[in-house]
Amino acid sequence: MNPADAMQNWVRHAILWQIYPLGFVGAEAQAGSSPAVAHRLAHLQAWLDYAAELGASALLLGPVFAASTHGYDTIDYFRIDPRLGDESDFDELLQAAHKRGLKILLDGVFNHVGRAFPAFSQVLALGPSAPAASWFRLSWKEPYRSGAEPDYACFEGHRELVALNHDEPAVADYVARVMNHWLDRGIDGWRLDAAYAVPARFWAKVLPQVRARHAKAYIFGEVIHGDYAAIVNESSFDAVTQYELHKAIWSSLQERNFFELAWALDRHNGFLDSFVPLTFIGNHDVTRLASRIADQRHLPHALAILLTCGGTPSIYAGDEQAFCGIKEHKAGGDDAIRPMFPPTPEGLAPQGWPTYRLHQQLIGMRLRNAWLHEARTKAIVLQNDHFIYAAQAGDHCLLVALNLGDRAVTMSAPRAREVLANEARLTRPGKPDAMVELPPHGWAILAC
Repeated sequence: MNPADAMQNWVRHAILWQIYPLGFVGAEAQAGSSPAVAHRLAHLQAWLDYAAELGASALLLGPVFAASTHGYDTIDYFRIDPRLGDESDFDELLQAAHKRGLKILLDGVFNHVGRAFPAFSQVLALGPSAPAASWFRLSWKEPYRSGAEPDYACFEGHRELVALNHDEPAVADYVARVMNHWLDRGIDGWRLDAAYAVPARFWAKVLPQVRARHAKAYIFGEVIHGDYAAIVNESSFDAVTQYELHKAIWSSLQERNFFELAWALDRHNGFLDSFVPLTFIGNHDVTRLASRIADQRHLPHALAILLTCGGTPSIYAGDEQAFCGIKEHKAGGDDAIRPMFPPTPEGLAPQGWPTYRLHQQLIGMRLRNAWLHEARTKAIVLQNDHFIYAAQAGDHCLLVALNLGDRAVTMSAPRAREVLANEARLTRPGKPDAMVELPPHGWAILAC
């Protein structure tokens, strides 16, 4: 078995459960000046059985490294944020997760660092002669005066997020060292934050150094828009985030316009020819689906789409309980979508558990049909408010039937044999002219 096949073996069956740790454990919004460590990672450990019972096979953790505020302003990539705990706490979490068959992926914020990152502090103290000045894209006023601060490239206008100079070989070597350090410690992969802001040629230098030691690691980049396939090819990522499909899912359900979803699924088929995307309907950066879609009867439709499309699906913690939360573009605007969780799952509100059980059902269906990882879709019936598509790979096939309308609808469902999930009525099952009837706002997954 070659290394790529070894990696693909576990990813092909992977369901990620994404957590934003600082919010999840209720950490302070800002790091204190005290070196005291708050051992909060045990809070995450108390949720491992819940994740495994959900059907997850990996935890995708947001930032865990020492930072000043939200975790994306890293200070020390080799130290666990004291607001979460220390390295021993992390090792315990890692061992406990692996004992349950859960892999761990970390968030690598390598486009930028915090202003308190030691190399940048050195620049502020020593000026242009600082040994690490080449790590950043700096512009100094002439003549330089001691104590003067340079202008510098930053992330999307946020001055507290200092952009690294990705043309500096020492930066590439440093990032490879960080990634290998935590893989050596036992993690199973990386999410590369803001990968779209970093030249692909940088990743093409870094990742071979990582894969030489960790061939089974799964490494994907956060990419919002652009030529996904070209970015994967040029960077050597395993995958990128599929924001196009994410938008089409919630938008088509909210606007009752399945033509948008059909278009996005056709695009998705093309991506699958080159790589298998990281798919999602929620994450730590977007408004929760339960707050995005006005008609809550359509939340199951979104999950059915996610779990029958090709891709590596990721569930954002809380979405499996139909959490609400609106992202706002202001200071503290992420707080509602990054809440603290109770100490144990027993503290969750009772109204969320039916959604959890639906996740279990559909994730179980997904895991029993691992071929869905690379499945292509084909529209069978397409109207604004009802849609049926086939998910296919080789000789395998499922039909996904969706109705957003206020009336029952009957659609062609060629060769549909039985209802695998939810409720529908089949006529002439197994025949080329089989039909499926869905109730108002209904959905179903059919074997064919």
